[in-house]
Amino acid sequence: MIYGLVLRIRHLLYNKGWKKQFSAPIPTVCVGNITVGGTGKTPHTELFLRLLLAAGKQPAVLSRGYKRKLKGFQLVPVDGTAALYGDEPAQIAHKFPQVPVAVDKDRVHGCEQLAGNKALSCIVLDDAFQYRRLQATLNIVLVDYQRPIFKDRLLPWGRLRDLPARLKAARVVIVTKCPAELSDQEREAWRQDLHLAPEQPLFFTTLQYSAAQPVFPEADNHYLYAKQCTVLTGIANDAPLRNYLSDTYKIGQHLRFPDHHAYGKADLRTIEHAIRISGTSCLFTTEKDAQRLRDCKNVPQSIRERLFYIPVEAAFLTPEEQADFSAVLLTSTGR
Repeated sequence: MIYGLVLRIRHLLYNKGWKKQFSAPIPTVCVGNITVGGTGKTPHTELFLRLLLAAGKQPAVLSRGYKRKLKGFQLVPVDGTAALYGDEPAQIAHKFPQVPVAVDKDRVHGCEQLAGNKALSCIVLDDAFQYRRLQATLNIVLVDYQRPIFKDRLLPWGRLRDLPARLKAARVVIVTKCPAELSDQEREAWRQDLHLAPEQPLFFTTLQYSAAQPVFPEADNHYLYAKQCTVLTGIANDAPLRNYLSDTYKIGQHLRFPDHHAYGKADLRTIEHAIRISGTSCLFTTEKDAQRLRDCKNVPQSIRERLFYIPVEAAFLTPEEQADFSAVLLTSTGR
């Protein structure tokens, strides 16, 4: 009740104009959610970057850079580390060297700094839906198919970080991590349960995994042919990855760490003990965890040689949905 009251008062102050909001000098696309993690913001940010680049746009990315060591506004280099800049910005900068990626806790200041680059078409804001000081041009809100907001509760009893009614502020809503096919009846049921207005388009996406990649150069591909694997994750929702791996491997052990976990010596000892008792099993992790594990010093050879990550991409369920979404995205970022 207290948390919900604080949220209502905060939103009222912004909605009534008693707390000032700012607009960036160039169009901004906010990728956010109402749930604490697990909706797939990073794969969707990368999906939107691909669509913008394919249309000839020059986007930039601005993130808070959660748990980073460097303070203030920073441009993330292609080889930037998760420790210095945050795991998600480091991953995006590495995968999209042609896209400026920046971190700044003050999103208004960060946008002003990036807008100095006159070649930019727009700024994609990673996880800024709750940052009310900045009024985004296009608000995109992600909802997890496995844990819909209408079946959840506010913190601390649930995983909702914001009021479900805030979904009305979204220009676009995307249900993420869906099965490959959805009936028209299920799509309409989602629209009804989310209480969307007629002018709010609803889209559906799924996660697509690709071939395992080594985290360290010493990785031995022979481990990929093992029948059993150990899974190592430090993300909010690892169920899709486990489901994907279980189609090929028997998952012997699953080492779970908190979201955005910074791995240290004690964690490496835990991982090393797990693989010692797992025989020749392969060790799999996520893209984001791979960024943080590379920051660790003195990673044992036994881990380096069998550790792989599984790349993941978000994709719309149909080409028609992608075309319709692209039309909204490009119209909002026209410059």
